[in-house]
This record gives sequence, C-alpha cells and structure tokens, in this order.
Amino acid sequence: MSVHVIAAAEAMARLSEFSAIIDARSEDEYAEDHLPGAVNWPSLNNDERKLIGTIYKQVSPFEAQKRGAAIVAANIARHIERDVLDKPRNWQPLAYCWRGGKRSGSLALILGQIGFRVTLVEGGYKAFRGAVLGSLPELAQRLRYRVICGPTGSGKTRLLQALAAAGAQVLDLEDLAKHRSSVLGQIPGQPQPSQKRFETLIWERLRSFDPSRPVFVESESRKVGNLAVPEALIDTMRNSECLDVVLPDEERVALLMEDYDFFVRDRDSFCERLMALTQLRGKVLVTQWQDQVRAGDTESVVRELLAKHYDPGYAASIQRNFKRYGEARDVMLTDRSASTMAAVAQVLASEG
Repeated sequence: MSVHVIAAAEAMARLSEFSAIIDARSEDEYAEDHLPGAVNWPSLNNDERKLIGTIYKQVSPFEAQKRGAAIVAANIARHIERDVLDKPRNWQPLAYCWRGGKRSGSLALILGQIGFRVTLVEGGYKAFRGAVLGSLPELAQRLRYRVICGPTGSGKTRLLQALAAAGAQVLDLEDLAKHRSSVLGQIPGQPQPSQKRFETLIWERLRSFDPSRPVFVESESRKVGNLAVPEALIDTMRNSECLDVVLPDEERVALLMEDYDFFVRDRDSFCERLMALTQLRGKVLVTQWQDQVRAGDTESVVRELLAKHYDPGYAASIQRNFKRYGEARDVMLTDRSASTMAAVAQVLASEG
C-alpha cells in the first residue's frame, strides 16, 4: 500500500505535481468550494450524508458507521469502475475530504492497495481553507496594481478583457464573482459563487501572477454583489496607481445597451430590478423609469440612470476610497469598439 499524508500548505504549493485532485465530500460541499482543479468523487452523496447523520444522532454512532461503510464501499467501487480502470501505474492522485479523513482515507486505502501512490491532505478541506485565508494577505500585498477607474459604462470591463488578450496580468473580480458590481449587476441565470469559493478563486489568480509585472484590476467596491473582496486586497488596491477611463456619454449609453441586453429584451425583469432604487431615488422617479421601459424607451432610462444615479455616486465614491485617484492618468477612448479597446490595451500592456 502506498498512501502518504502532507500538510495543506505543502499540498497548495504542489498542486500541479499530482495526476488528479479528488474531493471525496458530497456534491453540496464540493459546490460551496474545493481545491483548484479538483474533481468530485463523493464517498457519501448529499442524501447519503444526511441519512448517516440521522442514524448517528437517532440510533447510534456504531450503526451509522456500519451503514456508512457499506455505502462508501459501493460508491468507491463505482468511482474505480468509471474513472480508474484506464489509469497507468504512475497515476498519482491527491485526495481530501472535510477534516477527519475518513471519507478520503477509505478511497486512499483502496487505491493504495491497487498499487497507486496516493497522497492525502492532512486536515482536509478545513486545513486548506485556513491556509488560503492565511496566505491571501501576503499574496495580495506583494503585487503592484494599476486600477482601472471610470464611471459606469465607460468600458472598464471591456478594457480589462482587451488587456488580458494583450498578455497583461488581469484580475477580473466581477468575472470571478459572476456579478457586474452594481444594483443592476446581477446576471440572469448566473448565481454568484459562495464567499469561500470567491476567495479561493481570488487566491488561485493571485498566486499565478508575476510580482515583477503590474496587475490590472477594476476599481471595485468592497462588495461585488453579495460577495466581499478580501480586506487586504481591497486595501492594497485603494492605495495603488489609478488610470481613469474616459468614454463619450453617447458611447457609454450604447455600450450599456449592449452589455445589459438581457434587460433590453426582458422589460419586466428590468422593471423589477429598478425597484431596488426606490429608497435612493424615490418611488415617483422609479415608477417613471418603469413606465418608460415598458413603453420601449429603455435607452432614455439608461441615460437618466447615468446622470441621476450612477455618475453622482461614482464621483463621490472614487474620490473618497481610492487615495491616488487625484493623480490618475486619463485613458481616452474615442469609442466602444473592440479595435479601440485592443489598441489602448496594447499600449498599456507594453508599459510594464
């Protein structure tokens, strides 16, 4: 048998060395968060985990362990039949479960007896989570950021995407959070990840960056939708060099009509989201906007949202929160086209 145990910090540093990373927890536990690149081989699925928990509490731990062992053995057999029979002798997986190691240990025992070299994460996911939280501040603070500022609709996200295409290092927090970071920023059909998952995704991106090169990031709030940006990261961003993106107002309106086309198509959904502005902008104005949207005049509403809601709030917030915004260099965009974004991104990326 060939089963080894390593600490979570060592596992984090050696993830690329393993043939596979196996999460032996249930589907819900895996969905909440998991190690980068991990595949889910539940030793107990969601329903089975609940069943064993109920037996443990209502009957006895011994009866729960007997029943659990039978289910785990059957599930491991299915995993081997489906995913292991084609693996060569030098296949070397890393496995983990929640904390105690029973679920991943059972899998490792069988794989080890087959002849594979299996490695277990000591302390499981819980130890990994602690190591991620412990290393995030240092990872965030070792990097040099160039913060892309600019009011709503100025093309910040498009410019970030163009920068990534140009080979620059980009941290797109809105993409990781599945949210466009405003009261209307929820993307239909795309639920946000859990807070834990968001932080792991950020950790994974930060550790991939070269500290000798700048990282471009958007001037986010402390929260992106329902998710909080790690404190060390947001604090470092707010003390970093700023670039101020400038796009003509008509181009901003057109850009928003394109980027939020789901609201243009689904008027009822747009009207429902506008309700969130009632407390800030008053029922009369919000009702007026809803009436215009239902009448098909969405473009006028977008223009008014910029003038009466987004721009005033942005002007106050950016000055207050980003310490070096006053010395920001203007990045002038003549239009919203992909070619313009690419040309500007090429210049910014080449500056190093």
